[in-house]
Amino acid sequence: MPKPHLLYVAWGYPPARGAGMYRALATANTYAEAGWRVTVLTATRETFESLTGTDDLAEKQIHPSISVVRVPFDLSRGETNLSRWTRLRVESPLLWSFLTALRERIAFPEPRYGSWRGPLVAAAREVHRTTPVDLVIGTANPNVDFLPGYYLNKSHKVPFIMDYRDTWHLDMYRGSRIGSRFSRSARWEKKLVSKASEVWFVNRPILDWHAQEFPNDASKFHVVTNGFDPEFLAGQENRQKSADGLTFGYLGTIYGPMPVRETLEGWRQARTRSPLLARSTLEIHGRLGHYSVPNAEMLELIESYAADGVRYMGIVSKTNVAKVYSRFDALLLVLGQSTYISSGKVYEYAGTGLPVASLHHPETASTTVLQNYPRWVAADAVSDESFAQALIELSDMVVNSAPEAQAQAQQFAERFERLKQLEPRISEWTNRVNTGSVTR
Repeated sequence: MPKPHLLYVAWGYPPARGAGMYRALATANTYAEAGWRVTVLTATRETFESLTGTDDLAEKQIHPSISVVRVPFDLSRGETNLSRWTRLRVESPLLWSFLTALRERIAFPEPRYGSWRGPLVAAAREVHRTTPVDLVIGTANPNVDFLPGYYLNKSHKVPFIMDYRDTWHLDMYRGSRIGSRFSRSARWEKKLVSKASEVWFVNRPILDWHAQEFPNDASKFHVVTNGFDPEFLAGQENRQKSADGLTFGYLGTIYGPMPVRETLEGWRQARTRSPLLARSTLEIHGRLGHYSVPNAEMLELIESYAADGVRYMGIVSKTNVAKVYSRFDALLLVLGQSTYISSGKVYEYAGTGLPVASLHHPETASTTVLQNYPRWVAADAVSDESFAQALIELSDMVVNSAPEAQAQAQQFAERFERLKQLEPRISEWTNRVNTGSVTR
């Protein structure tokens, strides 16, 4: 029996950097390991070098059987070489920008990404022409990633899955709808959801919101949480406690309305109350913002706490996270307030088995994930005082932990492994394709 063929569409795929890349990498790899033939449509290396920076080590983690088709992406917006500008752009940059944005939105109502629709759909059709596709999964954002599945379904009845790594019309921080239900993008979303065979969301609150928006399609909605990839934690070493001071860590992207200032001020206050914390350090690893260059304002804020033992350590490749976690005695989970945000990082934090302090609003969705984690401290409010108290409790937990505590916490966290989140959906679709029960 020939292998079923998955077409996986992900703009953010290695060597792209960014949190969403890891879900895409793991999903495609897991399908390949499950016996599927996998073709990935993504952007070119030049695109990521220009916009996000690259992670060459993550690219080496792509399953060797996967075929990667890199689709050209229009980078003209970011072109700084004036010799490559058109005459119109030189003579009237504002008019050029207006016409470029208009052209993008005519193609698809998504700023910057709309113009990718044509090349992306054409590439999908070519893949299907040469090797017929059994299933398409598009992971967003950008939401243009959903279109190859829609068009192959329309022309060849190929089933497709929408994987909402992010949301399209839900503001996850405010819990409100973005834009009108009658906007062009909203009409596109409604059409796509109605034609999709399944729609995946990363947590229950986001699924429930969409179920209210699309009640007729709610029966095909599934929660597929992010989970963590145990292979990236392999080699993590248990750190020996030291009375000379502890090392606390944050590893992840800092963006949006995250309580970074409250975290740093809480750290400063905690150090005045705890002699142990006064001898300790806080290391921040990861991105400051979504681009390859750190956000200058955020970097300046972090560096202003250097005298308090705070250090910004730079961007980390996913393949090096085990080494980074081995530096820490405990972890700080810093997130913006939202009922809808659980963060992919929370699962990996649990997978380390290290003590974790949640420095975010109690309503944030990650609270549910960590509720029964055995090495967890949670701030009861977003404030300097509450964060300081949580940090003191966290340091006490580190000092008073039994030698076997980390192994026990890691065993508890095995339920969060990404494969365990994906396996039910992969098994379902493998069975459907192999038995010919796919509705086309």
